[in-house]
Amino acid sequence: MTQPTSRTNGPPLTTQYSNNNVLIPPSRSAKEGGSLSTASFMTAKPGMSYARSAQPPGSFTTELRSFNSRLDLTRSNSYGTAMEDSPIDPAVSEQRQQEYRQEIEKQIRLKAGTENLLEALNSKNAKKARDQRMAAESQLNTSTRKIAQLKLDLEAEIQRSKEQPISPKGRLSQLFRMPPLQPSKDQLRMQDETAEQQDPELESPTYILADILQALEVENMQTDYYVNQANDLVDLFRRHPTLKYDLAWSIFGLRMQVMLLSDSREVVAAGYRVMRYAITDRKSLQTIRALHTDYLVILSLVKESKARVEREQALKFIRAFLDVKDGTQEIHPAVARIVVAVADHSDDQLRSIAILTLAEMLLKGPMLVVNAGGISVLAEATGSGVYHAPETLLGPMLHLMDLPARRGVLRSGFEFSSAFATFTEPHFTHSLEEKLATSSRVIAAMFKSWSGLMTLSLHDFLPVRSVVSSLYIAEIRVRSATLDLLMDILRVEKRSWSQPFIGGRRLTTYARVANLNAEKDATNTQPAQNDTSQKMNLVQHFIAVALAVLLRQGLMEALLHAERDAPTDALRRRTNLVIAEVLKKASELLPSRWSAQLQTMPGLFDTALKFDNEGRYRALSTVYQVDKVNLKLWRSDPSTKTQTRSYEEQDNARVRSGSKTQGNANMDEVQFRARILETGVLNSVNYIKWDWAIILELIEGPLANPKLLFEALEKSKFVHRLLKFLRPFQFRFSDASNTKANQRYVKMACTLAKTLLQTNEGANYLINNKTVRQLAECLAQLDSVSGITSKNPMFSPERLSETLVGGYFAMLGEMCSDPKGLMILERWHIINMFYHIVELKNRDDLIRCLLTSLDYTLDSHPRIILSKAMVAGSKQIRIMATRILRKYAIESLDQAVIGGCSAAWAIKLLVSQLYDPEIEVCEVAIKILEETCEDIMSLEYVVKCRPALDHLGEIGAPLLLRFLSTSVGYHYLDGLDYITREMDDWFLGRNDSYVTVVEASLARALADLPEKPQSALDETMGRREFGYVPPHFYRELTRTAEGCELLKAKGHFEEFTATIQDYAMEEEDPETILKVKGCLWAVGNVGSMELGAPFLEHSDVVKWIVQIAETSQVMTLRGTAFFVLGLISRSLHGQEILAEHGWDGTVNVMGESLGYVLPLDFDKLFSLRPFQTASQPNIAMIRSRPGAITDSDEGNMAILNAITKMGNTVLTNKALGELNSFKQKKASGFSDPGLFRKVMILLAGHQYRIPQYRFVIDMFDKAVLRKIVLEEDDDSSEEDDSDDGEGEGQEGDDD
Repeated sequence: MTQPTSRTNGPPLTTQYSNNNVLIPPSRSAKEGGSLSTASFMTAKPGMSYARSAQPPGSFTTELRSFNSRLDLTRSNSYGTAMEDSPIDPAVSEQRQQEYRQEIEKQIRLKAGTENLLEALNSKNAKKARDQRMAAESQLNTSTRKIAQLKLDLEAEIQRSKEQPISPKGRLSQLFRMPPLQPSKDQLRMQDETAEQQDPELESPTYILADILQALEVENMQTDYYVNQANDLVDLFRRHPTLKYDLAWSIFGLRMQVMLLSDSREVVAAGYRVMRYAITDRKSLQTIRALHTDYLVILSLVKESKARVEREQALKFIRAFLDVKDGTQEIHPAVARIVVAVADHSDDQLRSIAILTLAEMLLKGPMLVVNAGGISVLAEATGSGVYHAPETLLGPMLHLMDLPARRGVLRSGFEFSSAFATFTEPHFTHSLEEKLATSSRVIAAMFKSWSGLMTLSLHDFLPVRSVVSSLYIAEIRVRSATLDLLMDILRVEKRSWSQPFIGGRRLTTYARVANLNAEKDATNTQPAQNDTSQKMNLVQHFIAVALAVLLRQGLMEALLHAERDAPTDALRRRTNLVIAEVLKKASELLPSRWSAQLQTMPGLFDTALKFDNEGRYRALSTVYQVDKVNLKLWRSDPSTKTQTRSYEEQDNARVRSGSKTQGNANMDEVQFRARILETGVLNSVNYIKWDWAIILELIEGPLANPKLLFEALEKSKFVHRLLKFLRPFQFRFSDASNTKANQRYVKMACTLAKTLLQTNEGANYLINNKTVRQLAECLAQLDSVSGITSKNPMFSPERLSETLVGGYFAMLGEMCSDPKGLMILERWHIINMFYHIVELKNRDDLIRCLLTSLDYTLDSHPRIILSKAMVAGSKQIRIMATRILRKYAIESLDQAVIGGCSAAWAIKLLVSQLYDPEIEVCEVAIKILEETCEDIMSLEYVVKCRPALDHLGEIGAPLLLRFLSTSVGYHYLDGLDYITREMDDWFLGRNDSYVTVVEASLARALADLPEKPQSALDETMGRREFGYVPPHFYRELTRTAEGCELLKAKGHFEEFTATIQDYAMEEEDPETILKVKGCLWAVGNVGSMELGAPFLEHSDVVKWIVQIAETSQVMTLRGTAFFVLGLISRSLHGQEILAEHGWDGTVNVMGESLGYVLPLDFDKLFSLRPFQTASQPNIAMIRSRPGAITDSDEGNMAILNAITKMGNTVLTNKALGELNSFKQKKASGFSDPGLFRKVMILLAGHQYRIPQYRFVIDMFDKAVLRKIVLEEDDDSSEEDDSDDGEGEGQEGDDD
């Protein structure tokens, strides 16, 4: 029988010997042999080095020689901790990458400046600016080449940094095998060669597992040998995920114990990594803990920073417990204590990840963290600046604040005060700006969640008063940070004119027209859609209550004081800006009884009217500045009356522009000839010398006059020269660079084609011109049917991206908008070529350019071409073609148009796209149809198309809900039996999932997360809306009388009302609370419709909702009731009912409710019971502490007493001296496993710091851990420990 071949990292078939026939042991640092924290059963010769074995990039490197690391304090890892030096320092590569990026940015700015210079030179005299233009063009070409080369160098450097071997002194994440993002050719070849050997379907995982475990039995091998075996084991678990469920833990666990007891830090780290991948469920965690891993983890985490590889893997091993259901119950309190100690150690490299681990443990096992003393560590991290994302720590803590039963864990409510103290405490440090920015993020995060806002109301709004009082501090940095914080809380958008105003510029002279129009374009599109769809903005409702809280605590008085005592003029202007924004928000969001008194700015007008007061002029200046800012805000707001005025101004400007064009068109022939001569077209064939501004003016104006057009066509070569410039084979327009400045050539081509097609003479001239003929020849190069080929086609991918040849499609698209232009395209068979182009497989860029340039207004070939691309194109092309339809689908539907209007055609195609095999295409079509259905006529037409959406599931649900808003759609869905099935579905479960959707949308909107950059095609779809009330089935159902009758017949509303009445004051059961929330949203959506108001009248459900909003002790349930009351106020009958219960709403100038309500007695909204355990000791923490630990031996008892004293700050030095004396005397207890167990129980019951942990553990002999883990301790030790087993077990039961 032949012996099987050895694996790549498998055990050798023959034992390896050195030249002296001595087994080669792994290397080991000479400094690691004196403490138990590096205990091992293996020995090693210091100073030995081994050859590095070949491994793929990113693998757990096999060059694992022992070393004494040196910290590099100039860099930090992803957790903000210092990294260690390495033979190949990654900092050098990162520095080179940063230099490349800076140089690329520099060249891009230089290129943009050169393009602007070229654009400016084009307006000058061609002869005078010729040299400058040539130099600018040369510089532009040079910058383009440099940018391309620098990008290649940057990519090469990034690839080189990925592929270069990393020393074990680098980050631990680089020590493990991860597949490279862009593998090299050699790696691809190696992967192909080993593909058959590593095929999961062909290999035997049990045989390989047995082979690896057998290989791990070999002792006294090099360090990289054991690490490679561990890597192979992890790869095996990845390839066969089910293998870990069938492990023989008696053998596997022993091998892992041996690895964790190794003297090499890298081997121990590899052992923790393998154990992580072997975790399956809670039972596997119990099996792993039976291997005494708790001791091993504690000993790993107390080691010094040079053991970072091992410590990081040990902490990741603990974090793996959190990924298992009920895994936190298997985390021993002693392990939680050590994590708290790491998080509390200021110089620890793993401090950040330890803090994050504590936050996750707090979410899943609160008492475990509380008993370990971790609450204070997390509270300090939120405001001390040691953690770089402190706002993320608020989530678990606010989750505990939600329910009264969990709220007592935090006991006082002052756990959040650390961030607020930064603004009011004395400031002497140089890092004040950083701490203020960190604390501002924490405070803003609390103001952006309902639980956080309710928490701020504790202790009579003490935290809010702290923020407001910081405006009275004269420190410039604190004042500026407070103003920025207020603008963040109130979500004040950044104005384009705010910075110039703060800098001292007058608002009356800055950007009167351009910026106003830009702001209207940016802010007018989305709100207009929201108004038509009557969506309620939950974010604005939330800002209203946050603003009311701030104003109740004296915000306006503090702002006025800050304006009077501003240390600098810039700070005074910033304060004026905030005051104006607060007044604007108050007038828009708060009821009139709130905002009426506020608009007078209490005390300011009184001071301004006192002529004998010295502060009168300062008050007048403040009133003047605030009034100017308010006027500017009012003009830039699209919801004000100036919007109509701006439209009138735009119409007047359009009329003036039209009259100017008409005047130019009526010029005489002499003036026309003079203007043609001024263009330079007739004087030179060099298009750079032409005056393009005059050319465009002549094409748009005089050429529209048939008489002047005849003059330009027959009596001069003006049009001839322009069309000759556009000929592809002249290589002037077709070779021009695709830059911003050169886009005027494309504009000229499109305008000229449009102007010529307006008259028969122009169309005849164009059809016989060589330009269109040559274009047809260039397009024929792409058509395999034509038989014309070229080595360098005009529309190659390179030319399409680098030159202006893509502008030809814009010109042809302009011709498609006119019947005469379509006739020209048919004459030269260009239309036929379009049909063939959309069939090309590898030219998506060309198809995209074609489809986006064509005009689909006429019912002709372009529509057929687009429909063909929507069926036969690739996935991306189909998505893009579907998005093109949006422009035509949202137009008004005109049934009188012969052949069907554009909207009807687009809607039909969109309905056909609902059956596309790719779900992404269907999703785009549904979004466009949703927007289209905002118009009633379009909605009825969509229903008439009878789309089937059952195959789309949840994606098609919003569109079907739209159908319910009309009687036609209701009857159509009723015929499909959709309404009954959907109604039962919502009643039985969808109501509860709706709660999650609403809360996630509101949290996402309040979090201000940056949106991903959108492409040009994505911009047509609009941004995804967050913070609005999503469509609800019962809301859409009550839009029609038929729906109300069905809801009444089903009796669902009465069921919702009964649930709210029965469980309004529920405080403990999360499932019941979720059910109540779902019923609240259902009732609110029904009550927001005028037809649904009778349902509210026939029941007293509003009374119960008001009771929940005012008295419920569950914070999120109270917030849900608050938003639901806002929904109810949107109907007239709902406003009357709320007024009877003492709630006032905000209305617009027409008296229509905006959906923002507040109670007249504002304090009721934030009334919470005091914490139940605020004045009681923490009983759970006291019970978790072990009782008195005793020992029969007097020496051991003295050691235990000394360790107990270490927890007392006063007795620490004395205890250290006593322990040192025991160590010098070589006390026998330091070799006793029983005493070691008792010491570990003692350390788990009290709070110690990492140096104290390390000092105590290092006193014990290194053989003690081996005896405990491998259960080699003698019987006497077991008998001594039997008395203490109960204490340890009790401790474990408490977690």
